[in-house]
Amino acid sequence: MRMAELSRESGVPVATIKYYLREGLLHPGERTSPNQAHYNDTHVQRLRLVRALLDVGSLSVATAKEVLVALDSSEMSLHHVLGVTQYGLPLANTEQADEEAREWARATAERLLDERGWVYEEDSPAVDSLIGVLATMYTLGYADLASVLDRYADSAENIAEADVRYIAGLPSTESIVEGMVVGTLFGDALLVALRRLAQASVSATVFGSDGEGEEISPRGSA
Repeated sequence: MRMAELSRESGVPVATIKYYLREGLLHPGERTSPNQAHYNDTHVQRLRLVRALLDVGSLSVATAKEVLVALDSSEMSLHHVLGVTQYGLPLANTEQADEEAREWARATAERLLDERGWVYEEDSPAVDSLIGVLATMYTLGYADLASVLDRYADSAENIAEADVRYIAGLPSTESIVEGMVVGTLFGDALLVALRRLAQASVSATVFGSDGEGEEISPRGSA
């Protein structure tokens, strides 16, 4: 197919395709004349992935290039490729905390991760984000929320199992990377909505929508 057909097939404007070619995000087509090239389904697949990385994942062009280089390398495992991709995905911003708060948060995070036996890189942005969230909780006087951290980790582990098993069944390496990006970000949004709905349902049981909820004692009471 020619570039105009590639544009129609992929839904990506011609000008954007040319930009991706210049930036090295899309591999060149087979040259048929000085001003013409032929493209195929691999270009359509790559355009889907590039759009997922840039538009859905909000990765920078430089980070997207790193993902694609890792993807095209025969020396890098799929686990490594997914790690490079995950490093570029956005995480929650947290307030700056003092060293006391960060030391408590770091110790709490390391204890949780080590006890659960999770495999992770110490310089992972996700580890830093977890420490930042915990440090902010500590600074604002909500350190006791860490008492439910294990239950959060249980849920996260179950969701991660579902995520990875799902993308493992996709037909190609590119679709697996695309699925991880799209699934992670849309999954985050789904979790927020589902959590709100679940909280409303549990609240109705515990507190009673008609004032007839469970008998509970305030924390700290005898």
